[in-house]
Amino acid sequence: MSGTTILVLAGAALAAFLLGFFLRRIFTSRERRGAMTEAERILNDAKRESETLRKESILEGRETIARERAAELESQQKRRAEIDRKESDLSRRSEYVDRTREKLERRESVLETRETGLSEKEQALAAKQQRVTKLMEEQNQLLEQIAGLSREEARNLLLSNLEEEARLEAGRITRRIIDEAERTADDEATRVLTTAVQRCAANHVVENCVSVVQLPGEEMKGRIIGREGRNIRAFETATGVDVIIDDTPEAIVLSCFDPVRREVARQSMEKLISDGRIHPGRIEAVVAKIEAEMEKNMMKLGGDLCLEADVSGVHPQIVRYLGRLRYRTSYGQNMFQHSLEVAHVCGLLAAELRLDTAIARRVGLFHDIGKATDQDMDGSHALVGMELARKYEEPPLICNAIGSHHEEIEPESLYAVLVQAADAVSSARPGARRESLELYVKRLQKLETIADSFDGVGKSYAIQAGRELRIAVKPEAVDDAGSADLARLIARRVESEVEYPGQIKVTVIREVRATETAR
Repeated sequence: MSGTTILVLAGAALAAFLLGFFLRRIFTSRERRGAMTEAERILNDAKRESETLRKESILEGRETIARERAAELESQQKRRAEIDRKESDLSRRSEYVDRTREKLERRESVLETRETGLSEKEQALAAKQQRVTKLMEEQNQLLEQIAGLSREEARNLLLSNLEEEARLEAGRITRRIIDEAERTADDEATRVLTTAVQRCAANHVVENCVSVVQLPGEEMKGRIIGREGRNIRAFETATGVDVIIDDTPEAIVLSCFDPVRREVARQSMEKLISDGRIHPGRIEAVVAKIEAEMEKNMMKLGGDLCLEADVSGVHPQIVRYLGRLRYRTSYGQNMFQHSLEVAHVCGLLAAELRLDTAIARRVGLFHDIGKATDQDMDGSHALVGMELARKYEEPPLICNAIGSHHEEIEPESLYAVLVQAADAVSSARPGARRESLELYVKRLQKLETIADSFDGVGKSYAIQAGRELRIAVKPEAVDDAGSADLARLIARRVESEVEYPGQIKVTVIREVRATETAR
C-alpha cells in the first residue's frame, strides 16, 4: 500500500472522528437542554403540588380546629346543663329535707302530746281498775250475804249447773246424730247394694241391664215360646237369662245382671232365629257352641288388651279375666277401656318419675281384674284382684299395688301411688262416667256452694274432679275442735244434697300466719 493511500485513510478516519465528536456534542447538548427542560417542568409541578398540599393541609387543619372547637363547646354546654340540673336537684332535695324535717318536728310534737295523754289515760284506767276491783269485792261480799253461800260454794254450784247443761246438750247432740244415722241408713244400704250389683252387672246397653233382640216377624215369638212354653224354658235354663216377650212389635228382651250370660243369650237367640230351627235340643247345642266361642273371644280380647298396653308374660287366666272386663262397667264406664287407659297413664307417670314403665303399665292394666270375677269370690274388687294376682304368681309389688289402689291396705311402693292417681284421672275426668259435662260442672259448683254456706268458711275448692272438697276456714272464727265438727257437718250435707259416684273427701284447713318484716 502506498503512503498516499495511508494518508488518505488517516485523513478520512480523522474526519470521521471529528464528525462523530461534533455530532455527539450536538446530541449531548440537545439531551442536556431536554433534561433541563424536563427538570424545570418537574420542579414546577412539584412546587405546584407542594403548594396545593400546603393549602389543603391548612384547610384541613382549620376544619379540624373548628370541629374540636365545636365539640368542646358542646361538651361545655352539656357539663353546664348537668351542673344546672344537679343544682336544681340539690335545691329540690334541700326543700324536701326541710319539709320532712318540719313534718317530723310536727309529728314529734303530736307524739309527745299523745304520750302525755296516754300517760294520763293509763293513770285514769289504773284508778278505775282499782275502783272496779273494790266494787267487785263489795258486790261479792253482798252476794255472799244475800245468798248465804261462800265464793267456793257458789263456784261449785255454778260448775254443777254447767256440767248438767253440758250433759243435756251432749244428749241432744247424740240424739241428733242417731236420728241422722237412721235417716241415712237406707241411702248407705242402697249405695252398698249398688256397688255389689255393679260387681255382677254387665255393660249397660240400656239402663235396666237388658238386651233387645230384633225379630223378623211377630210369628217368631210363637216359635220362640214353643209348644206349652218348652222352647223358652229350655232357653232360660241353658243360658240363665230371663226372656221377656211382651207387646213390643218384632222384638224380645233378654234380662240378666251377668253380662257374659246375657251376651251368650243374645248371640244364641240371634243364631237360632237366623237358622230357624228352634227346639230344646238345638237350643242346648247352640248355647254350648256360643259359650265356647265366647271363651275364645274373651281370651282374644284379653290378649289384644295386653298387646295394646305393651304388657307381656301374662298368665292365661289373667288374660281371660282381662277379656271379661269388656263386658263390665262402673257407673257406665267400660272397665276394658278404663284398664287400658290407666295402664297408659301409669306408664306416662312412671316415665316422668324415671321408674320402670313396664311395671307401671302392668299394675295399671291389672288393677281392676277383681271386677271381672263373679259372686263366687268375696271381698272388694281391689282385694279380690290382689288375691288373683297372687294366685297366678305375680310379684308381691304388683299384688300390693292392686290391693291398695283404693287404700284398703297400706301401699308399699310408688307404683301403688301411681295406680291410685291414674285410676282417679281415668274415672273422674268429665265424660268418663255416666254424667254430662254440664252435670259435672254443676256438681262442683254445688259442692263449693254447700261449703261456703257455713259460717267461718273463708274459701272452698272442689278438686280432684270433685272427689275432694278442700275448705280454708277463718282462724279467728273457727277453732281446732270446730274444724273437725265443720268437716263432719259439711260431709253430711253433701251426702244428703248431692248425687255423685264413689266418695268425696272433705278436708278443713285452719291456718294462722304471723308476718313481720326485718329492717
